[in-house]
Amino acid sequence: MSEASYSIGEGPATRVSLSLPEGTAEAIRARVGKREFSAFITAAVERELRGQVLDDYLADYEQRKGPLPEPVRERARKVFDEVFAEEDQWPVAG
Repeated sequence: MSEASYSIGEGPATRVSLSLPEGTAEAIRARVGKREFSAFITAAVERELRGQVLDDYLADYEQRKGPLPEPVRERARKVFDEVFAEEDQWPVAG
């Protein structure tokens, strides 16, 4: 039986156990309410993953081509965000 491969943000919901400092959990509940807690965590994790995917890409590029100036790195982040927002898709995890 093969496992399906989902892109970030796709696939059926799955339960996971998560431990947070109580102050962090309270701050999230205060901001979004109890019913939107999971959606808030999901969005935050997806933002972090997107950032890590881009960091990995930039590190690979710099290893092959040399360092990028900071303005170019910032432009790459902006383009990355725009492309995935337009396409409404995320890179495949892993």
